[in-house]
Amino acid sequence: MQLTIHQHTLPLANPFRISHGTRTEQPTLIVELTDEDSGRSGLGEAAMTSYYGLDSGRCAATLTSLAPAFAPLKTLTPEELHQLIDQKAPDLHPFLRCALDVAAHDLWAQNKGLRLGDCWPVRAPRKTPTCYTIGLGSIQEMISKLEAFPWPVYKIKLGGGGDDLAIIRALRGSTDSPFYVDANTGWTARQTIDFSGPLSELGVVFIEQPLKPDDSAGQREAFAHSVLPLIADESCQTEADVDRCAAGFHGINIKVVKCGGLLPARRMIARARALNLSVMVGCMTESSVGISGIAQLLPELDYADMDGAMLLAKDIAEGVTFDPATGLPVYPERKGTGARLFGAHS
Repeated sequence: MQLTIHQHTLPLANPFRISHGTRTEQPTLIVELTDEDSGRSGLGEAAMTSYYGLDSGRCAATLTSLAPAFAPLKTLTPEELHQLIDQKAPDLHPFLRCALDVAAHDLWAQNKGLRLGDCWPVRAPRKTPTCYTIGLGSIQEMISKLEAFPWPVYKIKLGGGGDDLAIIRALRGSTDSPFYVDANTGWTARQTIDFSGPLSELGVVFIEQPLKPDDSAGQREAFAHSVLPLIADESCQTEADVDRCAAGFHGINIKVVKCGGLLPARRMIARARALNLSVMVGCMTESSVGISGIAQLLPELDYADMDGAMLLAKDIAEGVTFDPATGLPVYPERKGTGARLFGAHS
């Protein structure tokens, strides 16, 4: 089995601002696992997000150093992939583990002749649309972005220090679509409680991560008094975080790159269900390789934020897309995740 790393820089359609900063492009790594007998390749992705301390060159070198461990392998299940990483690189960054995990899942499903999502039995599948994200900016900038991209449900980034209620009131004048609000740790408990009532009246469905992860007392206060459900993001990064979130949140947002792949993400979904937490899966700014991987989870989710590839000026791949009328996924005919780099053979 051959391991190949592709380095890319993804240009954004518009500058993207959240409370962590603003960016106009996104470096990313594509991991390719190739079954040399069949010629099939599985693809995974790790966004090189700067505020997680990731560097494309160093990460590519780290992954390339693992190639000899894959060379003698003929087959590799997702479970075997994680066992291999635990043996060869137990401290591997979760983003890089995730890229390998998704590539292994993609190849595994292709070898079974199935779309990846069809490999997982789901007792009560949901039809879950993805939202489209409106990043922070002036109110007029945010209105312009919303009007330029009509969509059935939006995530609105707030918490940048401006008048957040005024932003939502202004945006509501341009669309009837539901809003998810992401405060990106920018609020206090008092603000969360005070904003929740008016936001609910303005068609907001939930508030994502209003407080900093270390403000557990404030989070419990907000949880007790918020009119709207509260969804954990920065407070829920790994499997160990799910149980802790039950005391301060109504649901969790799983970032597959943060927890290390689809295998741990599905365990997090199962645990959240056992705790009566709602479940969302979010993305980083990724190409269609990363989005096609996480989109396989949609039947298991209450909410989804899988717009990463839609935020790009130019994609490097094709795969799962989303119907602009419904926000629901459109899966390609290809097996596995359905992702394919442009220029690659079918």
